[in-house]
Amino acid sequence: MMERQLQHDIRVALIGFGLGGACFHAPLIAVTPGLQLTTIVTSNEARAAEARRMYPGINVAASAQWVWDHAAEHDLAVITTANRVHASLAIAALSVGLAVVLDKPFARTAAEARQIVQAAEQRQLPVIPYHIRRWDSDFLTLRRLMAEDTLGRIQRFESRLERWRPHLKGGWRERGAVEEAGGLLYDLGSHLIDQALALFGPVREVYAELDSRRAGAETDDDTFLALTHASGVRAHLWVSVVAAHPAARLRVLGARGAFVKHAVDPQEAALRSGHRPIGADWGTEPPESWGMISDGDRSEPIPSEPGAYPRFYTQLAAMLRGTAPPPVRAQDAVAGLEIIEAAQRSAALRTVVTLGSV
Repeated sequence: MMERQLQHDIRVALIGFGLGGACFHAPLIAVTPGLQLTTIVTSNEARAAEARRMYPGINVAASAQWVWDHAAEHDLAVITTANRVHASLAIAALSVGLAVVLDKPFARTAAEARQIVQAAEQRQLPVIPYHIRRWDSDFLTLRRLMAEDTLGRIQRFESRLERWRPHLKGGWRERGAVEEAGGLLYDLGSHLIDQALALFGPVREVYAELDSRRAGAETDDDTFLALTHASGVRAHLWVSVVAAHPAARLRVLGARGAFVKHAVDPQEAALRSGHRPIGADWGTEPPESWGMISDGDRSEPIPSEPGAYPRFYTQLAAMLRGTAPPPVRAQDAVAGLEIIEAAQRSAALRTVVTLGSV
């Protein structure tokens, strides 16, 4: 497969064209050199019409089976569908010889994730988790500060994605059935857990509070996790849709100082508004959105690294041609799901859970 890809652009089948496919995958794929958005799969007629409008000449199919039947015309399947079918679609794509990008959550359980990884290994094909928030401005800025040892040894990492959506919207993300894998822990929580793992390594202990605050809510909508990393760092993570006044996006405490960031990365809002992810100013933040560094006596603004979502697909294309490592490792997604399962057990038992005992 890799030798065949070297002769032409990597042909992509995007499976799912809801918010994720339309805003967070298709625009990035379309502007990435070496990738060709070949097919979009959606059974929704309005979304199909929108796909044709946005990408004239695109193949639009009503089901993933059409892609499997035409696998020789594709090289990569990008799966951004309801969580309940992530694993089955990924394994089906691998079985017809396609590399896979799989949106978060990678699967519903760690066991299901391992089945996906095993299928990929058997086929000698890559399967890549879509943890795009590793290219958030705040995450990249903190990585730079850590590389420069600006804060000293990190002791506590506080990270939040909080929103104000006091009324239920409906849809599968708010359904309580286990097979749906709905709720904030699986959704935004997957991102924050992945960021913590990428920054500070394996987690030893998990404590969680999973609450349903809104009337009629079947899934968690106000969630807190406390992770103790093997490195000694404590990570406190909050995800909520009932925060009318959100707290700092990041607060990071080190032995020599602190980094505090309030403004959220601008890329999500830009993509939702229909902006193309191109140009030298993509992902840049104005000075008023920068974070602050404090040493206890004085504080000063610290320039933000530009957010860089396009790097995911750029690195993916290079990986498929054998010139770069994967942008995200599948094993990282397995580790994240192990933490999600530990969090569910912790919340149910109201106790700290040690990983390895779940």
